[in-house]
Amino acid sequence: MTYSALASAFAGALLLASLLDPGTVRADGGADAAPDDALNEIVVVANRAPEPLTKVGNSVTVIDELTIRDSQAVAVSDLLATAPGLTVSRGGGPGQPTSVFIRGAESDQTAVVIDGVLFNDPSSPGGGFDFSNLLTGDIARIEILRGAGSTLYGSQAIGGVIDVTTAEPTSAFGGSFSTEKGTFDTGYTTARFGGKDEGLLWEIAGNYLKTRGISALDETLGGFEPDGTRNGSASARVRYDFTPDVALDVRGYYTNSRTEFDGYDTPTGAFGFDGEWGTAIESIGYAGLTVHSPGGALLQRFALQYTDTDRRDYDPNITQPSSETFYGVGRNERVEYQGTWHFAPTWQAVFGLQHERSSIDTDTPAYDVTPMPVDDAVTINSEYLQLQDELLPGFTLTGGVRHDKHDIFGSHTTGQAAAAWTPDAGVTVLRASFGQGFKAPSLYQLYSPYGNLALQPELGSSWDAGIERRFWDRRLLLGATYFSRTSRDLIEFFECPLNAPNPLCAIAGGYYANLARAAAHGVEFESSLAPAPAWTLAGHYTYTATADRSQGSATYGNELPLRPARTADASVTYDWPFKLRAALAVRAAGRTYADSANSIVLHGYAVIDIRTAYTLSEHWELYARLENAADQHYETAYQYAQPTRGVYAGFRAAF
Repeated sequence: MTYSALASAFAGALLLASLLDPGTVRADGGADAAPDDALNEIVVVANRAPEPLTKVGNSVTVIDELTIRDSQAVAVSDLLATAPGLTVSRGGGPGQPTSVFIRGAESDQTAVVIDGVLFNDPSSPGGGFDFSNLLTGDIARIEILRGAGSTLYGSQAIGGVIDVTTAEPTSAFGGSFSTEKGTFDTGYTTARFGGKDEGLLWEIAGNYLKTRGISALDETLGGFEPDGTRNGSASARVRYDFTPDVALDVRGYYTNSRTEFDGYDTPTGAFGFDGEWGTAIESIGYAGLTVHSPGGALLQRFALQYTDTDRRDYDPNITQPSSETFYGVGRNERVEYQGTWHFAPTWQAVFGLQHERSSIDTDTPAYDVTPMPVDDAVTINSEYLQLQDELLPGFTLTGGVRHDKHDIFGSHTTGQAAAAWTPDAGVTVLRASFGQGFKAPSLYQLYSPYGNLALQPELGSSWDAGIERRFWDRRLLLGATYFSRTSRDLIEFFECPLNAPNPLCAIAGGYYANLARAAAHGVEFESSLAPAPAWTLAGHYTYTATADRSQGSATYGNELPLRPARTADASVTYDWPFKLRAALAVRAAGRTYADSANSIVLHGYAVIDIRTAYTLSEHWELYARLENAADQHYETAYQYAQPTRGVYAGFRAAF
């Protein structure tokens, strides 16, 4: 199926559905529920405080618990690939390195928040987050902020923010369990148990994935050996309400994975199978005290946060001086205060203080004739303030400012503003926002053999404007958003010319420098339709034009790699009368390039998935899916394969 054929088919399906007899709308997007549920949806990611979507001027996408369950997705990145404005690149099958790009920004310019904790890897070259090991598990909600958000989230939020929230128990005791088996000897099991009684809330959860996988190296290029992965994770939380106004929340998250991958063969140096494998251990710790003032006008939160990432790679064909080709340990320690103050009937202030210490410990033991480990740390102190007011009925204005002070580059200030207007109680919503972003140099860019202590932060700014409108008694939603973003002082590796006098060239022949500029603009179209009680249709189309704007560069004017200009996603769901739900979903992307020179083409593709779920009882459900039903061959990273057709089946239980 070609990309244009997908677009035509989706447009035709929407037109046909619009002619059918309408029913009432369900809260889950189908029939039979209150039509205002979506209008009153509360989001947190835009303001770091709960706010109805009709008052949010930023572009926000919500992937709720029902959508996550119905998708049957195992990896969070597979869910993100269906959101407007986002593209995903993965170097092979499950467990392989996975990057997410928002509106054409770099993958390490996305801030990732898990249950309120900002999570990145200070030991990686760019300091970004690798989505390879983040599974859906007990995740209940994902909120995506598209556009710069550094005013509230600090470094890395040039492109946007992905906020992940895990489930909370709602009864005195309950839980859920699921297990599935499928192609490539894949098995995936999840479980969670918890309770909420009087002042105590507790929960423990875990999941385990194991698969033989596929060859990370594309089989058309000679890949033959499956690169499997196993991933186990666990989480726990306890919250105790000392009084109705004072609560203590303690939680932790841990994941441990082992993945085989293809690399450069030892000793030939050719890219391909080499028996290499790696491990990753990631953990999060959080302790927070929340205090409400009498009357509830002021909410204060005092928090301690800790994240740790330990990655190690091994090549069994290297024995001296070590088979360990890489290790990287990155840690973040944060102390945070945040207040949310409703100081007037329509006014709200969100303000906070943050102190963060990030550290790196990394080396390549197998290749070190003389060991050159990197073991350093930096701190950054921040304060921010955001004000919001409903100036007129239906018109909400938001503005904020942030100041950061970094050990190396000094101080930096960012700001943002947004406006939302609904003249007809949510039937029509107009939005506009402007935001600035910055990304501090990573510890590797500062302190590695290629490091440069004169680096300045990467800077970006973005704006967007859009409208969404509901028709036919709010059964049909159509939305369109135009966006634009620019980035400057992007950090890239500079290769020194021969006999260069610069002292930074003396050790490694090159160094990191603020060299590049980039720009992107485009439009996002979204739609959903509930034409009849059993039918639900939804989809989006995104056009993103990216460009290298680095003056004097050989790549000036080229498209940015791994960011296709055209992406789309469409789904049709039907609820049969005999408790069977069936869905057809198509995800497509146009042509893109694998390199900044635009010399290597990654062809466009369309992937079809078919999903079914049968309700046995109130607490039991059987489900099955056919992934990549047309057995489409495609790559999202050069020379790295994506899974072929696969069949998976399982059951879920809740109590």
